[in-house]
Amino acid sequence: MQKSFEGLCSIARDAFPGQLLTDAIFVFLNRSKNKIKLLSWDGDGFIILYKRLEKGEFIVSSNGKSCLSRREFLMLFEGVRPKYINKRFELKKGKY
Repeated sequence: MQKSFEGLCSIARDAFPGQLLTDAIFVFLNRSKNKIKLLSWDGDGFIILYKRLEKGEFIVSSNGKSCLSRREFLMLFEGVRPKYINKRFELKKGKY
């Protein structure tokens, strides 16, 4: 958790080529999972958001998933531990 802009950008660039300057948000957790850093490009510069939990830890999927949906990201950030996610429906682009 000691890396700042350059270090986090380098990790994100290596792991997700071509996505650094998109609207993606890159999530970094420490080993204890009680600290999180978010790296995002806002069009003319990078933003780092840092959060340290005073109690508990962030819940991370055990399946090694590297991309999160908006809903999954918000649940991670808010500390929600879902038993399962049940979508009502999903509209496909170009169908309607």
